[in-house]
Amino acid sequence: MGNNASAPAPVAPIPDKNVTSQNSAALPSPPVPPVALAVPAETPKPTEIIPVMPEVKPALPNNPGTYEELHKACKEIFPMPFEGGRLVIGKGVSSHFQINHTLTLSNPMVSGYRFGATYVGSKQFSPQESYPVLLGDIDASGNLNANIIHAFSRNIFTRCVAQFQGEKSNTQMVTDYKGSSFTASLTVANPDLLNGSGLAVGQYLQRITPSLDIGTECMYQKGGHIPGGQVAVMSMSARLKGEKWQGVGTVCPAGPGGGSLHTSYSHRINDTLQIGAEFETSIGMGESTATVGYQLEVPQVGVNFKGQVDSNWTIAATMDKKLLESQIPLTVSFSAIGSQVKSDYKFGIGMNIG
Repeated sequence: MGNNASAPAPVAPIPDKNVTSQNSAALPSPPVPPVALAVPAETPKPTEIIPVMPEVKPALPNNPGTYEELHKACKEIFPMPFEGGRLVIGKGVSSHFQINHTLTLSNPMVSGYRFGATYVGSKQFSPQESYPVLLGDIDASGNLNANIIHAFSRNIFTRCVAQFQGEKSNTQMVTDYKGSSFTASLTVANPDLLNGSGLAVGQYLQRITPSLDIGTECMYQKGGHIPGGQVAVMSMSARLKGEKWQGVGTVCPAGPGGGSLHTSYSHRINDTLQIGAEFETSIGMGESTATVGYQLEVPQVGVNFKGQVDSNWTIAATMDKKLLESQIPLTVSFSAIGSQVKSDYKFGIGMNIG
């Protein structure tokens, strides 16, 4: 019975806490698996909407402009000198209305004070064009100049000019029709239906290629002060232009003073410098004049300098300086013109506020 009796199961010793802790310290602890922490999802920020301005394209990109502006690019390079002192103060009354005061101190013919006003309507074909435009000024003697410019559509433009000086008055109306590749203009000046007098000018300019424009002009004038009672003159023009230059030629085969020739050339050298040359001759009168000039514009310092010299040895220059650090828009102008042959020199200084 003793041999068949089962031996009692061994009792596992109760581990000593101190010994267990010592052994645990001595043995390396098993690696702890990384625990993924629950990160709260970020609230998505609202997408910033950046407004995209539509590209402003000209209404008639292939239109050559008007006939009378063929030589404008060269004319704008030359300075417009003035004499004496000039002060211009402009004030914007609203977004559509502006007034200005002009005080000129020079020879008695042009000295004095003039009050002017400009109104710009709300009819827009582009951000740079608003119609109608009304301009006018009057001096202390009551002499009045008025201009009205309006666009009835993208193709039809009208300009009305009126001048009243004492008992004399001059009126003129110009209508331009701009097509996709041409411009037709009609000008009527001082019409007098009772006496059968007046002036009419018809102009047409056609774009042949992207670099070539040709046009013609016909002028007809009738009145009692004209030899023969009436006269008609016709001229032809052509403009050839590149990316930074253009050349224009106008020929008048016959006229009251004989034939004439007018050519001009303008070239933009870089962003700040332009040069221009002009030649005018009258075959009937036997007179010719050549002019060269340049324009230097530095927007960073607010300086615009223009200079020219012609074949009569007349030198002219103007400089406009914008005071960029000024609290109000302020421009100071300096002018000088002199002729060594005539020993005649004139100087001017002006200020434009507003």
